[in-house]
Amino acid sequence: MISFMYSAAINGIDANIVEVEIYISAGMPNFSIVGLPDAAVKESKDRVTAALKNSGFDFPSKKITVNLAPADIKKEGGAFDLPIALGILASTGKIKKENLSGFCAAGELALDGKIRSVRGMLPISLSLKKHKIEKFIVPFKNREEAAVAANVNVYPFKTLLETVRFLNKEIIREPFKCDMSAQEEDYGFGEYDFADIKGQFAAKRAAEVAAAGSHNMIMSGPPGSGKTMIAKRIPGILPQMSFDESVETTKIWSASGQSFSGGLIRQRTFRSPHHTVSAVALAGGGAYPKPGEVSLAHNGDLFLDEFAEFRRDALEVLRQPLEDKCVTVSRAKSSLNFPASFMLVAAMNPCPCGNLGHKEKQCVCNLNQIQKYRNKISGPLVDRIDIHIEVPALKVSELTETTIAAESSVKIKERVCKARKIQFERFQNTKIHSNSQMGVKEIKKYCVLDAQAKNILKNAIEKLGLSARAYDRILKVARTIADLEGIENIKTAHIAEAVQYRSFDRQR
Repeated sequence: MISFMYSAAINGIDANIVEVEIYISAGMPNFSIVGLPDAAVKESKDRVTAALKNSGFDFPSKKITVNLAPADIKKEGGAFDLPIALGILASTGKIKKENLSGFCAAGELALDGKIRSVRGMLPISLSLKKHKIEKFIVPFKNREEAAVAANVNVYPFKTLLETVRFLNKEIIREPFKCDMSAQEEDYGFGEYDFADIKGQFAAKRAAEVAAAGSHNMIMSGPPGSGKTMIAKRIPGILPQMSFDESVETTKIWSASGQSFSGGLIRQRTFRSPHHTVSAVALAGGGAYPKPGEVSLAHNGDLFLDEFAEFRRDALEVLRQPLEDKCVTVSRAKSSLNFPASFMLVAAMNPCPCGNLGHKEKQCVCNLNQIQKYRNKISGPLVDRIDIHIEVPALKVSELTETTIAAESSVKIKERVCKARKIQFERFQNTKIHSNSQMGVKEIKKYCVLDAQAKNILKNAIEKLGLSARAYDRILKVARTIADLEGIENIKTAHIAEAVQYRSFDRQR
């Protein structure tokens, strides 16, 4: 007898609908799974056999063939355990075949029949909408994630036996509805507040400008000057993600198997990989490509500490996502495109010993060592970073001063959100969300300069030898500075401040 139901296979960050066909025939007892399964799927027969027996069902001593169609798509993980088990029960008459009609199921089975959570529930749920499949059986722990997609009835269960009783209509279960209002997280800044940072007013101002326009930023300064403290506090001043941004980010994390609470990721992500990270881990890849750190930081913040210590090949893979806001991973077996619209924040020392430019400590590096250290970061990569800021060592008086109260993250965030609101209204009905994403047409339209501002920018280009890309980025940053002040036209002071944020260009 043949039974049939739907499941899904994760491909990158999307899901492909898979038809699970079970055929039980006479012959020597055998259990085979075909349709390009990986090792985890092949092992499903042992989990399914134990789960069925421990749930009180007889396992058929016949030849069982499971076909996962289409056969040319790679099937990975334990998500096919549940549909295979249900299909076997339907083929043996324990479940009426018509009761499986229109259902999709995904879940890993424990040996005792419990249903374990699996990755990729949100991509699967979203794909069901496209194929007009309206009923989805999921593990209980994945219920909120799966229910984010509208027009899909989600039925969560804890055990195989409970699922069978539902399909046999022995119990009634209403579709699970995800309460989005309950998904709101506490956006308190907790231990990370800009008020904790003493001094460094110029660096904090640069961080505010970067957050207001989603500009990439690199900080250079000696150890202990506060670079990491500033970077860790930037997510606290970023505006809350929109619903569409939350869905995009959650989809990536779900497909990658990353853990998160609730149905949606509502707070902007902060990723900080170690400097020993490989190029594949950073950009994504593998035999069957999966998202890397740049995609996990989508709509959030990617912090690279000790920037010059990263492998050269790892840093160079940042070029495409910084420019195109996506990364294309091509392999012999597949080629996938992952979204990677993130805000890059990098921090590095000015030299190997870290004391170059320190007022109290002497640098022990020679010119050759300094140049070799700086050359670890290529010019084209630096050119793609909007804001360069030097973070000097703090004076003793700044460290011990207690009377000057620094601005809190709450006040800074208010200004950032106002600037982002201006940008939202400016770029309505477009795919652009912030000033950093402006193209040539938008720059010409929204970054008009008066004669004095043009002269300042012209002199800066001639003296610093700026590239065309750096020219555009100065205009984008100046546009953001004007937005922070709520001014429609870019003024001379805005251009002058934006030019000051190209300190690396002055060093090269």
